[in-house]
Amino acid sequence: MLILTTFTTDGYVLRALRACAAGCILPHTPPAQIIAAVRNVMAGDPVLSPAAIKQLIGAVTEPDRPAAPAGQGEQAEAHGLLARPGDREREVALAVARGMTNAEIAAARFMSLPTVKAHVSHIPTELDLNNRVQTALLVHRAGLV
Repeated sequence: MLILTTFTTDGYVLRALRACAAGCILPHTPPAQIIAAVRNVMAGDPVLSPAAIKQLIGAVTEPDRPAAPAGQGEQAEAHGLLARPGDREREVALAVARGMTNAEIAAARFMSLPTVKAHVSHIPTELDLNNRVQTALLVHRAGLV
């Protein structure tokens, strides 16, 4: 699901991602980029407009903001979920949360690209998530990045 929203208020981007959106495009996105975003989401790739990325980074790095991940209960729950995958998948999840591409993860972790892709695809399934963006949010909520 790709969200096209006119709301740029803090919190909307995180709520959209937590509601299983694979991407979020904010106002003033050129039509060609909207079409590309739809195609990318349909191909299974997450899409965030630069303004959405800015909101997400702010929510993760500034704990006093209202859009920040929730408190200790959610952090403990996130830690529990991240105990499910094996060590290599957990490493991949952390790399995803750091914003690394599949190719960067493969090079950094000495894995083949198909192995990384398999882990990136399997992690959300194992954690009852829908996509790579939600995996990254879970790792951030656990306070691991």
